[in-house]
Amino acid sequence: MGFWMLWRAPWMQARLALASLVLWDLIVIFTSYNVIYSRRLGAWPGLTLGLLVMGLVWLGSSYLLGRYSARSSSGLLGQKLLSLGFVVFVVLGVFVFHSWFFVVTDAGTRFRGFLVPLLTMVSSLSLAGQLIVLRPRRRTLKWILVVTDKERSLLEKELLNGPINTDLIPRLFNAAEVETFLESGQHERSWSEITIAISDHSHLYDVAVERLLSLRGQGMQIRALIDWCEIALQRVPPELIDQRWFIATEGFSIQPGRFGWRLKRLIDVIGALLLIVLTAPLMVLVILLIRLDDGGSIFYTQFRSGIYGEKIRIWKFRSMREDAESEGAQWSSRDDSRVTRVGSVMRRFRVDELPQLFGVLSGELSLIGPRPERPELEIDLETLIPHYRIRHWIRPGLSGWAQVNFPYGASAEDARMKLSFDLFYIRNAGVLLDGLIILKTIRLLLSAKGAEPQT
Repeated sequence: MGFWMLWRAPWMQARLALASLVLWDLIVIFTSYNVIYSRRLGAWPGLTLGLLVMGLVWLGSSYLLGRYSARSSSGLLGQKLLSLGFVVFVVLGVFVFHSWFFVVTDAGTRFRGFLVPLLTMVSSLSLAGQLIVLRPRRRTLKWILVVTDKERSLLEKELLNGPINTDLIPRLFNAAEVETFLESGQHERSWSEITIAISDHSHLYDVAVERLLSLRGQGMQIRALIDWCEIALQRVPPELIDQRWFIATEGFSIQPGRFGWRLKRLIDVIGALLLIVLTAPLMVLVILLIRLDDGGSIFYTQFRSGIYGEKIRIWKFRSMREDAESEGAQWSSRDDSRVTRVGSVMRRFRVDELPQLFGVLSGELSLIGPRPERPELEIDLETLIPHYRIRHWIRPGLSGWAQVNFPYGASAEDARMKLSFDLFYIRNAGVLLDGLIILKTIRLLLSAKGAEPQT
């Protein structure tokens, strides 16, 4: 994916304001630290260990507490102050236990004379940045979606789940209705804020295309219906796409032989090796706990669908009873009685997935990608869900766009919803999107939500 394509990517556009907050906080922390330090000690320290630690702790805790997430944009001032207070508390905690990070010679006045004014300055400027960047819009962007009756019914159901960008609530029209709306002149009151999304059907062009083209000449933006879904929903409902979309649309840069494919593979190998080394003590502990729990086998293995639908064998730490599938493959459910005591804890933190890191090294899996499904379940899913097999165009992963945006699936309808996120990922996949998914995965793991079915 080229730089311009990446810059225009829906997931990137939706987060530019949030990324600017991260950059603002970095500037504020660096400047404030050096200003307070120079006033206290008469020197400009530049980049120090204390500054690095404070920056990492501040940004990490801010992210985990949702200060850089879309939901913070609609939060009340009190909520912003509360989350900011927690971040300050975390930084203070780190300072108390590791005060040597802050290189200040006067230990007696270190807290009062250095840290208090530093955190006061950083907190004030950080909050000011949030209030400015995330201030509510005076006027929200208005969208007109020109759709068929079938598409209207589908989109009404999709919108019940809520668009990710709440400023993009649309009005739905068919071709005849939009013609009446345009003739009434209502659109002229705020025409610069209206975007018309048209689906690629010839009869819509026959009725309304001339009027739409004239409005485009006046500055109105027109985009395809699927593009609107990517921007507002950040997923692609599979019923809306056809073969022409895959041929004509941009993206799909993670393909064999291309640079993005090789770079993703290199990151997978390095990341998997690093995670195996870091989690080795935890894996040994898990093995002992499983043995002590019920004395059964350590690992659970099953076949899943890999890239291009090829069968691959994945290994997991066993989290269910050994006779859990004596009656055949079945969906998991909330409070599944087949899950063991140790297994329930492993699932909350997804520790049972750790053996799959070796599958990443072998090339069967990736760190980020659509989660591999069981072939016996996919037989039905392929008949129920259009374009289901497209998710096999890329290596399956340990985590993915669907996993960080939708609860653990436990039905065919959940599988359809996950596919809509997978389609979005396959088109927009790249290093930066993978990095965003990794950050979201870490936040999910720390919140201990784990692999909990929605129903």
